[in-house]
Amino acid sequence: MQIDTTPIPGLLVLTPRRFGDARGFFSESWNRQTLAGQGIDLDFVQDNHSLSARAGTIRGLHYQAPPHAQDKLVRCGRGALFDVAVDIRRGSPTYGQWFGQELSAENGRQMLIPRGFLHGFVTREPDTEICYKCTDYYAPDCDGAVRWDSCGIDWDLTSDPVLSDKDAAAIPLAGFDSPFSWEGAA
Repeated sequence: MQIDTTPIPGLLVLTPRRFGDARGFFSESWNRQTLAGQGIDLDFVQDNHSLSARAGTIRGLHYQAPPHAQDKLVRCGRGALFDVAVDIRRGSPTYGQWFGQELSAENGRQMLIPRGFLHGFVTREPDTEICYKCTDYYAPDCDGAVRWDSCGIDWDLTSDPVLSDKDAAAIPLAGFDSPFSWEGAA
């Protein structure tokens, strides 16, 4: 497994090896033992899978607050998407900064997003599926969102995005009181 760092500490891009032949390919998208050997020791407890019918659909920017904060391992099962994480750890030198990565069924890349980040994506193709693992269970009382267009993200949209009512009504980052703190803060 190839593990690449990003400009934001803790946020990683994982690219599993693929073994292909005339039938297609096989890939191991997560192996606890292999990744623990690289210092990534997470206990995933829930898998989620969503389908977005239209290209240009934005889901996010979402987070789950403590005590049910989640680390996420995100991949694209079908189609293509632009996956984004925004650092919202108070005191972090990269607070408010974002990083995005194209994830597709073809490239097999994954984003490992630690707790303390907003997460969202925009679909690039119709019928795009996203699959992700979480380290804590969904807790509706800890669920939150920040407005998709308030963090300076270049979504590379060609028209107005398809949004849920929740995402359209989310508060902007400037008015957000983050429940997360950076571990390196004094």
